[in-house]
Amino acid sequence: MEKILVVDDSALQAAQLKSILEDDYDVTIANTAEEGLRCASEGEYSLILLDVIMPGMDGFTLLKKLQEEVITQSVPVILITGLSDIQNEQHGLMLGAVDYIAKPFAPLIVKARVGTHIKLYNYRRQVEYQSRTDQLTGIPNRRQHDRYSVVKWNEAARLQVPFSICMFDIDHFKRFNDTFGHPAGDKVIASVAKTASAYFQRSTDFFARYGGEEFVAFLMGGSTEKAFAHLKQVRQAVEDLHIPHDPSVSQWVTVSIGGVTVMPQSENSYASYLKIADTMLYDAKKRGRNGVVWADEKMRQLFEK
Repeated sequence: MEKILVVDDSALQAAQLKSILEDDYDVTIANTAEEGLRCASEGEYSLILLDVIMPGMDGFTLLKKLQEEVITQSVPVILITGLSDIQNEQHGLMLGAVDYIAKPFAPLIVKARVGTHIKLYNYRRQVEYQSRTDQLTGIPNRRQHDRYSVVKWNEAARLQVPFSICMFDIDHFKRFNDTFGHPAGDKVIASVAKTASAYFQRSTDFFARYGGEEFVAFLMGGSTEKAFAHLKQVRQAVEDLHIPHDPSVSQWVTVSIGGVTVMPQSENSYASYLKIADTMLYDAKKRGRNGVVWADEKMRQLFEK
C-alpha cells in the first residue's frame, strides 16, 4: 500500500484527509512542520500533503527544506490551503509543489489529485530505476556509479573514514565468447554479477557493472587489509561457480581484481583513485590473472597469488 504523509497542525483537518484516503493508502499524520520533516526523512512516502498555514515553521518553509534534502526532494508535495490568491499559489509552485488542494475538502477531488500524482511519481521512479540499472544483470550501471560515487566519496571525506575502490573483470572473456558464443557470455556476466553482489550488501557498499565484462565496487570503512581479504573472497566465490572455460586458457571462469584503500580528502578526486584501482587490475592481469592486487594509501601493494 502506498504511503502518504499529511502535515497539518489542525487535528480535525488531518483526520478528514485521513478518512478520505485511508481505504486506499497508508496515511501518517504529523501535526507540526518539524515532525513532518522528521517523518519525511525517515519514511518512504509516495506523496506529502502539506498545510501552508502552520505556527512556527510554515508550509512554504518546510517545502523548501524538503526540496533541499536528497532523501525527500523527489517526493511530490501537494499544498493544502484556504488561500485562494494567485500569488501564494505561484509561490508554492515555484518552490516545487506539484499541486494545490483547497479547503474545505471535496473528497472526490482529493482522491483524484492524490491518485494522479502518485501514479506520476511511480512512473517517474520506474523510468529513473531503468536509467540507472544494467538490464542484463539487474545491478547498478555505470551512470549510477558515476553519480553515486561522488556522493559517497564526499561523505567519507566528511566523516574521515577509509574508502576502498576496486575494479575487476572476467578473465579471457573474449576467448570465452569466441568459444561458447555471446548468449553464453551474457549468462556468465549475469552469474558473476549475482555472485559478487552478495558480497556488497551493506548500506555503505556499492557494486555496479562498469561496461562489458568489467565491474566496479567501493566500500566505506575498514582497513586496506580488510578490503583486500574481502575481495579475495569475491574472487574465490566466482572461481567456485565452476563455470567451464576454454581449456586452452583456463579450466574455470575467473576474475582478476585490482583495488586501493585511501582516506579521502575533499581536494582529492575519486576519479584519480579509480584509475589507481584500474592500474592494480592491470597488475593482477600481468601476474597471471585470477588474483587480487591491492594498494594502500602509500601505494604499497598486497598480492594474492
